[in-house]
Amino acid sequence: PARAQRAAFSLQKIEDGHLNNSLESPVQADVCFPRLIVPFCGHIKGGMRPGKKILVMGIVDLNPESFGISLTCGESEDPPADVAIELKAVFTDRQFVRNSCIAGQWGEEQSSIPYFPFIPDQPFRVEILCEHPRFRIFVDGHQLFDFYHRIETLSAIDTIKINGDLQLTKLG
Repeated sequence: PARAQRAAFSLQKIEDGHLNNSLESPVQADVCFPRLIVPFCGHIKGGMRPGKKILVMGIVDLNPESFGISLTCGESEDPPADVAIELKAVFTDRQFVRNSCIAGQWGEEQSSIPYFPFIPDQPFRVEILCEHPRFRIFVDGHQLFDFYHRIETLSAIDTIKINGDLQLTKLG
């Protein structure tokens, strides 16, 4: 049933004209999104490219364990799609870890951060900016870390998946 639900989601596109009225920058009209239900899977129109930004806004649950945001190459579960970047906020360790998975192999996890930006029951804003050599991650307007691309073909990165202990309020 989840797979059928996902398939239905990818068909629901909001007209670009309508999207531009509700978001501050026309660049954000590139992301087609269904209703913001977690776990979420949505299509990034045209894939990633330098200069493109993904915005995820939400509210952390009251008693969170973790939540994750992944940018993947397609939606395939079997074999699993390549994961260009997976961001995972782990509340027990106060870590915001990131990694990638290529051809079924997870790479080296990165976890150093200057501070843990997420607070239970509070809103947050995560921006993933794609630059030529890396993703640059901002939380609530502050640059938190960079993650250098491990997938060469940026345009193949065309899916965003979000799961865990959060409510989504806006995607762009």
